[in-house]
Amino acid sequence: MIQAKSELRVALQAALVELAASAGAGAPVATFELPKQAAHGDLAITAAMPLARALKKNPRELAQQLVQALQAQPAVQRWVQELEIAGPGFINLRLSAAAKQAVVAEVLAAGSAFGRQGASGRRVMVEFVSANPTGPLHVGHGRNAALGDCLCSLLQSQGDEVLREFYYNDAGVQIATLATSTQCRLKGLKPGDTGWPEQAYNGDYIADIAAEFAACRTVHADDREFTASGNADDLGGIAQFAVAYLRHEQDLDLQAFGVRFDHYYLESSLYRDGRVEDTVRRLVAAGKTFEEGGALWLRTTAYGDDKDRVMRKSDGSYTYFVPDVAYHIAKYERGYAKVINVQGTDHHGTVARVRAGLQAANVGIPAGFPDYVLYKMITVMKGGVEVKISKRAGSYVTLRDLIDWTSRDAVRFFLISRKADTEFTFDVDLALKANDENPVFYVQYAHARICSVLATYAGADRGDGAVGTACDFAGADLARLVAPTEAALMLKLAEYPEMLTRAAAELAPHDVAFYLRNLAATFHTYYASERFLVDDAELARSRMALLAATAQVLRNALGVLGVSAPESMSREVAPAAALEEVQ
Repeated sequence: MIQAKSELRVALQAALVELAASAGAGAPVATFELPKQAAHGDLAITAAMPLARALKKNPRELAQQLVQALQAQPAVQRWVQELEIAGPGFINLRLSAAAKQAVVAEVLAAGSAFGRQGASGRRVMVEFVSANPTGPLHVGHGRNAALGDCLCSLLQSQGDEVLREFYYNDAGVQIATLATSTQCRLKGLKPGDTGWPEQAYNGDYIADIAAEFAACRTVHADDREFTASGNADDLGGIAQFAVAYLRHEQDLDLQAFGVRFDHYYLESSLYRDGRVEDTVRRLVAAGKTFEEGGALWLRTTAYGDDKDRVMRKSDGSYTYFVPDVAYHIAKYERGYAKVINVQGTDHHGTVARVRAGLQAANVGIPAGFPDYVLYKMITVMKGGVEVKISKRAGSYVTLRDLIDWTSRDAVRFFLISRKADTEFTFDVDLALKANDENPVFYVQYAHARICSVLATYAGADRGDGAVGTACDFAGADLARLVAPTEAALMLKLAEYPEMLTRAAAELAPHDVAFYLRNLAATFHTYYASERFLVDDAELARSRMALLAATAQVLRNALGVLGVSAPESMSREVAPAAALEEVQ
């Protein structure tokens, strides 16, 4: 069907060009849409209406002309069963059975590459998580990690060369507070004691760091290592050890979550390498700054910000967006013309400031650089009650807590299952359910159920003397796949490549989770409607081919999310006939 849709798109473009050329106008780009109701057809064409406006013609009359032009196209004659005009000028298109059936062979031939595009030649950097090393990763960092990692996989599916980057502050007030908190623990103080700093970090992890420092341990993180002196008065050493310790802890959390990074970038390097001062000099030289009240300001209102922003405070220190501007100039100079930042919605104000600073610096960076995916924090429910505190962290639920309470698969799927900018409640009890209420179980069970059917088929005597575990469906008679539920499933499989392309272009990884749930639902409906291990050997083989193709697409899409595709699963008592065991 992928080939059929490609050929039909070319045919539609040719027909549009023919109609537009007759009136000396430009043709719209050929696209197909999915009808809102399956009864209306398999694909919809809406181009007649905008073209009619441009040509000042009646939309239905132009739609009729477009249908006539399409019917003369060989691809339409080969792949289309019916063209029908509806409403003010919609054209509904019904594909032939052969067009729908072709997707099965296309999926099986491509395997894990189905839906993936060839190399685009584009280099993309995605910066995500970027948690400062001042405590365990919280559930917000988990949502960030799930979004960022899935987005990277999406872009890679489109042939992009993607770099995963982690940026963090290894100096400044927060690190000083971390060091002081650890030093107090080393000297025998604990939260609530007289002398315990008001702004100190109170989690149990601070006591763990202090104990390891006192034992003169060496800690290794992905980007650094440090050996403790054991001296409670060595505040600088305590700070370096604490940062290395927490970076190692973050690495363990991210490994448990199945997330890796290609590069780490330190805020301190921006100062050490002179990038912050160089950025300020560029902005001053460009005439985009002014001094007021002893502070240096940037005219960000010239670039759409609601007010001008302080760059350098009266005490000589820089506000946080200045190193951000320097960092993004460095990103661009490293050859990344496409940069995406995944951040919480509390960073919304940063977007305008950073973009304004980059334009004011006048270094050739295009407007709108970088792109942002902003996400809202999540609420965690367990036993019907909101969970707010983790003993280990002291004030919030950690990513490790969620993984320990449920599973990596559940956390990744749940955290990617809603649009990033919408509120989300993570229901721990729901994530543990082994039934259709749990969306990740529902999807994984579809894959496991198919594997069970295929295993049964592979081990059975199919009447041709072939008994074994390996099945070859290359010669299956796909023309036998004519049931309405089979047609629906094949159409859903054919949506996968375009869904990936659209989700990558729109930076919308949640679309993959939506697609998986719809694909699983379409399969479960098929499972409830038809028998697979039938006496008709050719029909059984054809249905096995469709099941194998469905399992492949489920695996491919789950892989984009970083979620496993198990071949067997146990479940709770099934609530409906659709949940019967393998036929």
